[in-house]
Amino acid sequence: MFPALETELKQENLPDPYEDFIHHHLQYYGYFKAQKSSLPNSGTHQRLWRNSPRYMLSGSFGDRDDFISDSLEKEMLLWPTCLSSTGHAQIDAVNRDSLLLSSPLLRSRQLIFDELDEASPRLREPRELFSCFSSRGPLQAPRWPIECEVIKENIHHIEWVPLQPEYFYQPTGNEKVPEIVGEEQGTVVYQLDSVPAEGTYFTSSRIGGKRGTIKELAVTLQGPDDNTLLFESRFESGNLQKAVRVGIYEYELTLRTDLYTDKHTQWFYFRVQNTRKDATYRFTIVNLLKPKSLYAVGMKPLMYSQLDATLYNIGWRREGREIKYYKNNVDDGQQPLYCLTWTTQFPHDQDTCFFAHFYPYTYTDLQCYLLSVANNPIQSQFCKLRALCRSLAGNTVYLLTITNPSRTPQEAAAKKAVVLSARVHPGESNSSWIMNGFLDFILSNSPDAQLLRDIFIFKVIPMLNPDGVIVGNYRCSLAGRDLNRHYKTVLKDSFPCIWYTKNMIKRLLEEREVLLYCDFHGHSRKNNIFLYGCHSNNHKHWLHERVFPLMLSKNAPDKFSFDSCNFKVQKCKEGTGRVVMWRMGIINSYTMESTFGGSTLGSKRDTHFTIEDLKSLGYHVCDTLLDFCDPDQTKYTQCLQELKELLQQEINKKLNNFGQDMDLEGNWSDIPLSDIESSTSGSDSSLSDGPPIRLLNVVADEPNQKTVFKNPKKKRLQTRKQRDEQYQKSYLMRELKLTENAPGRAGFVSTLQKQPTFLKSPESPSPSVRRSENPRLNETQLSGREKGTSLDPPLTSPKNKERNQSKKPGFTASCSPKRSTNSSLGPAPDVKPNWSKTRYSAARKDHATMAVYPSLHIYTYP
Repeated sequence: MFPALETELKQENLPDPYEDFIHHHLQYYGYFKAQKSSLPNSGTHQRLWRNSPRYMLSGSFGDRDDFISDSLEKEMLLWPTCLSSTGHAQIDAVNRDSLLLSSPLLRSRQLIFDELDEASPRLREPRELFSCFSSRGPLQAPRWPIECEVIKENIHHIEWVPLQPEYFYQPTGNEKVPEIVGEEQGTVVYQLDSVPAEGTYFTSSRIGGKRGTIKELAVTLQGPDDNTLLFESRFESGNLQKAVRVGIYEYELTLRTDLYTDKHTQWFYFRVQNTRKDATYRFTIVNLLKPKSLYAVGMKPLMYSQLDATLYNIGWRREGREIKYYKNNVDDGQQPLYCLTWTTQFPHDQDTCFFAHFYPYTYTDLQCYLLSVANNPIQSQFCKLRALCRSLAGNTVYLLTITNPSRTPQEAAAKKAVVLSARVHPGESNSSWIMNGFLDFILSNSPDAQLLRDIFIFKVIPMLNPDGVIVGNYRCSLAGRDLNRHYKTVLKDSFPCIWYTKNMIKRLLEEREVLLYCDFHGHSRKNNIFLYGCHSNNHKHWLHERVFPLMLSKNAPDKFSFDSCNFKVQKCKEGTGRVVMWRMGIINSYTMESTFGGSTLGSKRDTHFTIEDLKSLGYHVCDTLLDFCDPDQTKYTQCLQELKELLQQEINKKLNNFGQDMDLEGNWSDIPLSDIESSTSGSDSSLSDGPPIRLLNVVADEPNQKTVFKNPKKKRLQTRKQRDEQYQKSYLMRELKLTENAPGRAGFVSTLQKQPTFLKSPESPSPSVRRSENPRLNETQLSGREKGTSLDPPLTSPKNKERNQSKKPGFTASCSPKRSTNSSLGPAPDVKPNWSKTRYSAARKDHATMAVYPSLHIYTYP
């Protein structure tokens, strides 16, 4: 058919210009067809393709190929070590398809070949309209900023649950506080050179990071007796800037700040080699920024031994003695620094060990998990994977839509939505483990999981900030900013992950009600797990946003602390996902904070959390969601009543602190809850607020545009006591002015002088209270609730409608026995709550005899 192909194998160019043109044209558009006989020695050349990675690598490292239009397909394919043999076989098959002839005319991904040596070329199937996670293709390798050096090693760790509880370290008071000497008196044994400095900004990325050969940053050993440790952190999620040897077995470590910033040194993850078994090593991190840390109250670092994992199947474990968190004695005139020091002994000689702030969960780990879901023939039927967007570096942000096929279009349209996200802060890897546990349960064949998929549509974004996770940042993206402060942004190009997430939820709200939004995070200064929410000033939904956290505390009493929850909306948190989604109309909008340490509750008191503990919380989220939406209102009503009692106790406690004794009957429910609760103890948003780093130069060059990005801020008072005094003073002034204008309020001034500021008369609220009484949701957003049932209960199944209507209004239901649950499908809680677990009985009976209907999936694309 194409006789010129025979001579092309011997000559560099085709002699016939017309044949040359036709081949280029057909190959470019993917229409090239050839018979087996038209390819001479095709089997021989196919073996040549398998052994020649030249084509694959040329596209991966930035050489532009004019014959392939999609640049994303030129990336080097990842060979993850975590895949099963089936996954490797699939990767091998695709790679045989990708390694084409050395001839430029045959470079096409449209042709595929059989497994046999003899080629049988045929065209691939056309691509789907929307980009999705391919179960037939290999994983995409992470893309790094071009300034970062990356070693060519795959780092993989096994999962392991310690046989015994790992208790907190108990400080003795005699811990050594080493003096920081620095590299002037020590020897630098490891230091990163190619790290983006402050003032620079992200420009481009590529697979493999920086071009050229990888330098050996570790020192060269002088012989077998040289006991110097060899450090390394140039791998995925790694973070270590410098290591200085200040003693035979003592090292000072400097962490790398988030790229393109000079802040956020908290996450560490590095490797050491050339260990000695009987020696006691001391490591001291010298540039931490937070004045308070869980390390000061017993938290231990994590260590992983490669030999222990290979020989004894032992994974990450808490390790460390003489742990001390203290202020650095070096004063450079800038912000104060803090140190973390600990001692340890390695279990083996000549071992490879890792240290980490918390259990690592990398972008590659997520892709391996999603690949297993895509390859599962059952899970892939109700879990659809899509690419929400590309990050700044070009890494895929995945979106999962999880729901069972509906029997009718009306049933599909009646489903409510639940939106979950994680890892907006890359150093908070505990959020990924909770998300992993949630996905394990919701994708299982448990009856509860099937019921949840029947009544909800789950939109899940398991990793919002893949760029930060890959490079080992703690808080920021490659824009140099905290993404959880930019949910109000309009800069789609600078914050694509946040912009597309908000846009997806906005479109979802136009289609259906979003019952719950929860963003998973980690907390570095408080133990246990807790939620931040947004209190509602609408009396119809008063205290309803606290029901879900209270239920979760009952289902996981040894992990979740309701006392640590907070529902105050602060001005500095207006740009967070929790507040923005609440403003958009999602009443149950939360931030879940999971500690880096452990629990101080119940049976797990004074022990560190393990991977299994965090995964179990994902199960408890599903369990609580069923309790929250149970058509039987007993649990919901019990929680509301308990919340009112707790609030009365909190008000009485505040009154006792003021030395007052007052009857609150009749007016206690009108007290603004924001005056009772304290501020959240999260990180200061001003550290990572503002425009992207790359736009700061634009602002500096155009002074007239400064007001667009920078708003003048008032000088903040130093202490909370001063802020409270200022608030009381301004409140009293407002009431005095109102009293002068209203003669009937003359006696109210003396009452104000005796009552605390959070007691406000319902007949005469302050201006700020009057403004906040109006609900933040507009009429169209609340039309569904106004016309239908109220939020109490949030969800009523049509199958149970007749049963609920037949109940007497004054009937008090007793707790029925707990439903039967297969413990192998989800971790059962250690302490069972004192309420029933039987729910949706009618739905379950119908579910068992449900007929098979054609699949009907409702998708929302950004």
